[in-house]
Amino acid sequence: MQFDDLKILYLDLRNEIGDLAYKQISLLFERAKILHKKDWEKNPTPNGDHEQSWRAFKGKNMEKLIQFILKEEIEGLGLKIINGNKLERSRSLPKDLSIVKRNLAIDYGLFGLHLPDVDIIIYHPKTYNILAVISCKVTLRERIAQTGYWKLKLMEEDLTKNIKVYFITPDEDKTLSRIHPTKKGRAIVEVDTDGAYVMTEEEIEESSKVKSFGKFINDIKILLKHERH
Repeated sequence: MQFDDLKILYLDLRNEIGDLAYKQISLLFERAKILHKKDWEKNPTPNGDHEQSWRAFKGKNMEKLIQFILKEEIEGLGLKIINGNKLERSRSLPKDLSIVKRNLAIDYGLFGLHLPDVDIIIYHPKTYNILAVISCKVTLRERIAQTGYWKLKLMEEDLTKNIKVYFITPDEDKTLSRIHPTKKGRAIVEVDTDGAYVMTEEEIEESSKVKSFGKFINDIKILLKHERH
């Protein structure tokens, strides 16, 4: 099974239930898992562990799917959206991405410039200024503390201090569902990031930092409006 197969499953789901298909992202991956196992059984991994193979596939393709879902609307706002891995190459980057890479890099002094670990980058194609970066994970425990760390590092330099740092997740362990009692992951989102957007049909207690994924594009529009004033 490849990412294109996952994309087709998403488009089929969107045809079924419309623009709220993002709320069924966990259901989508349940359907994908069945197909993935059929493919895996034809050529199993040496350790014979499908779950391990599936987790790797799901983790890698979650960020690609979120980028695919966002791409049309982000580009409709005059912005560009790319996968963070595109900047990891040290050579042969086109000029525009070389500038984007420098505009995101964190200066560790004697230890050089290093990119934060982010999955998606949204930037202005004319100025190459970065508007936001996004981490995409199935659950918060996979990387939320690291995301908070990168936000703090980006805030240290004038070049990067205005970059928004977001987390997008189906939140399958329900870390974000309630404000009180506050789970550690939610506390990190509320204090050390610019916000998290949840892809679920489960009820969540929203705040200015924790919202349904359906509100992400509108918040990007608000961010752009503030930039122009």
